[in-house]
Amino acid sequence: MLNYFIQTVVFAFGAVLGSFFNVCIYRMPRNKSIIRPPSACPHCEKPIKFYDNIPIVSYIILGGKCRNCGARISIRYPLVELITAVLFLMLYRKYSLSYQLGFQMFFVSLLIIISFIDYDFQIIPDVLSIGGLIAGMIISFARPDFRFIDSLYGVLLGGGVLFVIAYGYKLIAKREGMGGGDIKLLAMLGSFLGYKGVIFSLVGGSIIGTIVGIPLMIMKGEGTKYAIPFGPFLALSAVLYLFVGHNIVFKFTQFIFHA
Repeated sequence: MLNYFIQTVVFAFGAVLGSFFNVCIYRMPRNKSIIRPPSACPHCEKPIKFYDNIPIVSYIILGGKCRNCGARISIRYPLVELITAVLFLMLYRKYSLSYQLGFQMFFVSLLIIISFIDYDFQIIPDVLSIGGLIAGMIISFARPDFRFIDSLYGVLLGGGVLFVIAYGYKLIAKREGMGGGDIKLLAMLGSFLGYKGVIFSLVGGSIIGTIVGIPLMIMKGEGTKYAIPFGPFLALSAVLYLFVGHNIVFKFTQFIFHA
């Protein structure tokens, strides 16, 4: 019973943080404070009452509409809350109550905020990527399963590989193909995941991005000129690495050496 109670608390905690992440996603790219003023409807700009700001639940009760003006509220808000809650619950089931759980919750939180900002604006704020990189390297000193040298190798490989790829693409295509934000993001991933996580995230993000990107390019009819943010794919692949990456790498290695 106690374990079910803890899981409920973790899920609720994730949903509450997800609500705050919505504020960060909306305000940070617009250079607005994430503290003040309190949350308000983006249409009528009236402050949202506390009882209308309960994660996930309020959206369902209100039927996805603002109580004051009746304007439609984006499904994005409860979606971010639900994604955060589910990922936090999955992390708890993997790490239980431990320092590692706190570290990975922090890491996943950064990935969620970065992904949605990059999707909306095709930018990744330095305070998240560079700040996360520094935090990841500092945290490595306190992680029992991860050394500072692993974090350093991850940062160097992550930042260096994408820089070379981006520079090479620019030389060949004569235009920008990858922003500096993606380079900083992969370096940040390296600070938490190490060089193996960097390789997995880059390969996995490229595969997922290709699968999603080609249909979008066809639908838009703009070919390779259609810009697709790479950050969300890197972030998704990094999350996959947290949960199943080691098993995938192990099985792939077995397959290669067996072949």
